[in-house]
Amino acid sequence: MRNLVLLAGLFLAVPLAAQQPAPTDGPQPKLEAPPTAAPEPEPVKPAPAPVAAKPKTTADPGGRVVEEIIARVNNEIITKSEYDKSLASAEEDARQECENRCTPQQLTTATDERKKSALRDLIDQALLVQRGKDMSISVETDVIKQLDQIRIQNKLPDMDALEKAVTSQGLNWEDFKNNIRSHLITQKVIGQEVGSHISIPESESKKFYEEHKAEFIGPESVALREIVVSTDGKKEADLPDLKKKAETARKRVDDGEDFSEIAKRMSDGTTKEQGGYLGIYKRGELAKPIEDKVFSMKKNGLTDVLETKQGFLILQVLEHYDEGQQSFDKVKEKIMNQLYETRMQPALRDYLKTLREQSYVVIKPAYVEAAGGAGNSEIQEVSATPEQEKPRRATRVRASGISHSSTLSLHEAVVRQRSDH
Repeated sequence: MRNLVLLAGLFLAVPLAAQQPAPTDGPQPKLEAPPTAAPEPEPVKPAPAPVAAKPKTTADPGGRVVEEIIARVNNEIITKSEYDKSLASAEEDARQECENRCTPQQLTTATDERKKSALRDLIDQALLVQRGKDMSISVETDVIKQLDQIRIQNKLPDMDALEKAVTSQGLNWEDFKNNIRSHLITQKVIGQEVGSHISIPESESKKFYEEHKAEFIGPESVALREIVVSTDGKKEADLPDLKKKAETARKRVDDGEDFSEIAKRMSDGTTKEQGGYLGIYKRGELAKPIEDKVFSMKKNGLTDVLETKQGFLILQVLEHYDEGQQSFDKVKEKIMNQLYETRMQPALRDYLKTLREQSYVVIKPAYVEAAGGAGNSEIQEVSATPEQEKPRRATRVRASGISHSSTLSLHEAVVRQRSDH
């Protein structure tokens, strides 16, 4: 059985907020562009590693070893093995994020920062999911849609094939679905309890624009989205059908369907989970034939189906920025995203603090710092038999090509909520 290729970005990738251009910081996909140097991220002062006690296990009367329990969140538990998996995933996520763009020191710093919040994020996730259940939030239809997207992404014929692929790699199918369910509940809770109370009036955005006009001066550029039908490894006889698929995708967009949704369903590109969003490009950063086409187009313009080395390509000009001072209308969404995120972060943190205060959260002394210092009492010892009956929450899993995360960092939750706002 071939390995599944489930992109970590399925749940952690940052979607394009309201399908508007994102800031230009950081490298963009190249579209056969001339090689350009990728800017290095600003170094951040390394955070101290959380202090952890020496692992302790307890055996029940039958001689079986019971895992160390490091935290309780109401009626759920978090074990040392779950925490270790979260730390391993944090390291892998940092490595993927820094691939080809970080120095070894920057990679170490990014890894330390992610590990620092790993236990806190596990606790926050548990609190949010429990709150969602209290609110009677149901996401079953969305779970099915997400599973189907994973199936399509991995080119599997049906859901039974997906289940077999998951279990063949040592993962529990029900846990796999619970991971997805937890993410969806978390996002709905954040949206209803926090995001819905944040609004950015246009007058505030205009004031920000007037006070920061110098930040919105730049060269002529275009923000692009793509749909790619890959021909990599395909036979010559398959090309007509692949081209027809690309032409069908273009026609559906031209007939009024949302580009980002078509990209998610039909594109083979790595950008599909972000609705095909590529980034913002200046003149000279794209292959000349593509540059000539897209820079002659206006906002929302579509190219014909283009034949490239990678396959059949459709581009949409999401925005066309003129050289010089950008108008308020061109940058309004970018400003609103920035202001929203600025307010969302402290609002979400305050909300999670309130949830902790209203909940029964206990943490073993050696892990209190790693958990963000919160907890209204401490676990003094681990009881063997009773804990085996406690409900076990879905954990973060990564194995044999499968990457799936059940925790969501504060920053990721903030950005994703803006996209759904």
